[in-house]
Amino acid sequence: MADSHAKNHDYHLVDPSPWPFVGSVSAFILAIGAVFWMHNDIGPWVMLLGLAGVLYTMFMWWRDVIMESLRGDHTPVVQLHLRYGMLMFIASEVMFFVAWFWAFFDASLFTDEAMQASRVAATGGVWPPKGIEVFNPWHLPLINTLILLTSGTTVTWAHHALLNNDRQGLKWGLAATIALGLLFTAVQAYEYGHAAFAFSRDNGGNIYGSTFFMATGFHGFHVIVGTIFLIVCLLRAISGQFTQKAHFGFEAAAWYWHFVDVVWLFLFAAIYIWGSAGAVIPGH
Repeated sequence: MADSHAKNHDYHLVDPSPWPFVGSVSAFILAIGAVFWMHNDIGPWVMLLGLAGVLYTMFMWWRDVIMESLRGDHTPVVQLHLRYGMLMFIASEVMFFVAWFWAFFDASLFTDEAMQASRVAATGGVWPPKGIEVFNPWHLPLINTLILLTSGTTVTWAHHALLNNDRQGLKWGLAATIALGLLFTAVQAYEYGHAAFAFSRDNGGNIYGSTFFMATGFHGFHVIVGTIFLIVCLLRAISGQFTQKAHFGFEAAAWYWHFVDVVWLFLFAAIYIWGSAGAVIPGH
């Protein structure tokens, strides 16, 4: 009878988990709280409660996944499917950014359409809109581009070090990538603090500020998430986790980081360089 329940396959049947339910309820509270807060009906406390629940769910659920890996539950077949899942997640993220590029190009390429009277009035029929002082793409944006490109090489260094069982190289490569990610975020925060245009119309902004901050701001958020991802990998590496054959957690973080790098290159080329053509640049 006992033999009938013995595992004779390469798949992992997960244990019953409360986190899908807890995460769903927390996300619902987060969404409802955000709606009421944005309508000034209540303070942000309900939203923050939901956010705390979502973050707690993420921590506990990923903790369980790591424990499954350490128990040996992530067989080659399971690891293959984890890779498929990560690839589909990155594909969904690609489409997420396609939406922001679509918004930017729709606003910038069709500024003088007669049927878009309000847009013509807001932009003056040109892009960037009249009166907008844009960032010089060859100053801070170029510095951030070099920072991210360098971080792509350091995370690759860490990966190659792991494949060659160089634990010190793995740690130093991860630490360097994390430092560069934090530096990118600091430079972008400084850049935002010196923007000559605003995000919302209430603060004197217009469609240029909205498309700029939504696209670059969400990318900045992804850099922060990726940095946290890499910090967790560094802590796991320090504790002796990851082997040459079993290190999907780090591999997923590296894929995500390269995705963030590539998105930035498109943002830099489209929004900072092409989007500033013919605009007023402070200091020029």
